[in-house]
Amino acid sequence: MTQLTGVERTDNILHRRPVDRIGLYEHFWGDTLQKWRGEGKIQAGQDLATHFGFDMTTCWCFNMVADLDFQPVVIEEDEETRLTRNGNFATLRHHKLHASTPEHVAFDVTERASWEEKARPLLTPDPRRINAEGYRNARRAAAAANRFFCWSGVNVFELMHPICGHEHMLFGMAMDPDWVRDMVHTYADLTIALMEILFAREGKPDGIWFYEDMGLKERPFMSPAMYREIVMPGHRRTIDYCHSLGLKVIMHSCGFIEPFLPDMIEAGVDCLQVMEVKAGMDPLRIKRAFGDRLVLFGGMDARNLVANDIRAIRAELREKIPVLKEGYGYILHSDHSIPTTTEYETYRFFVDEGLRLGTY
Repeated sequence: MTQLTGVERTDNILHRRPVDRIGLYEHFWGDTLQKWRGEGKIQAGQDLATHFGFDMTTCWCFNMVADLDFQPVVIEEDEETRLTRNGNFATLRHHKLHASTPEHVAFDVTERASWEEKARPLLTPDPRRINAEGYRNARRAAAAANRFFCWSGVNVFELMHPICGHEHMLFGMAMDPDWVRDMVHTYADLTIALMEILFAREGKPDGIWFYEDMGLKERPFMSPAMYREIVMPGHRRTIDYCHSLGLKVIMHSCGFIEPFLPDMIEAGVDCLQVMEVKAGMDPLRIKRAFGDRLVLFGGMDARNLVANDIRAIRAELREKIPVLKEGYGYILHSDHSIPTTTEYETYRFFVDEGLRLGTY
């Protein structure tokens, strides 16, 4: 087969049609590019997508904070952290020296009454929520580079916990599921309404990429029944809308979410990303069970890349790639993201050996 463009290759993979090789994409920690540029491995002005030949690009362009007019307030600050109150009525402690998940300190929205009073009235499809210029520029750049362009953003699970915290959300699923269902439907409706505005104005993307971190190590955040009864209807509604536009849907989740996969497939998820090995996800097991219904994306243990263990990387790629590429439904990616501790030569080997094994 002749060499395909990133658009052609990714579209074929998402439809499980023949391709020349497996797909390629990656996430990086913010300072990794600067480190590799400083070492002279990547030329000034060249981005990672161009340097490594990624097939895709994404654009995160929706602001889903509840109060758009609220200016974040710094409550206290020291050399390492900053405690801030934001437009979701949440108080979070952020690290200043490195990127990380913030500490959840306090939430004003903790149950149905505070949700109905404070947050829900503000969650309207205000055009100010849309970075149309950023989307337009990213879409044009992707087209110029022949890369598959995804609108990206979070879905209902990842929209709920910033407003009330994981603890209150999960207690709500058990004690007042109708409240959490209302949050699910509110955020699903808002997401669709904003997509309608954006796509009518700026044109459709090539695909959709939702982020939904629904798992912990070796277990999900909620039971399969809770997912099915509370969260899945929001997934089904948003995915049905995307499918109505002819767009395939990638869904990312860190953590162990394998018990949800039958219902996620029923909800319409076309491609599963990222299959976190250290959390208990096994891409080969998932391929055997669901490979006829799901395109798979990721599942390569980032710990080997962090450790710069070339032998382990080679062994994992040789074990997994020949199986995962069967049926044309696989895109190469680590199972998390690439930090500054990963050497350029390590990641270069990962890409080159993965694509060599992944050529048809």
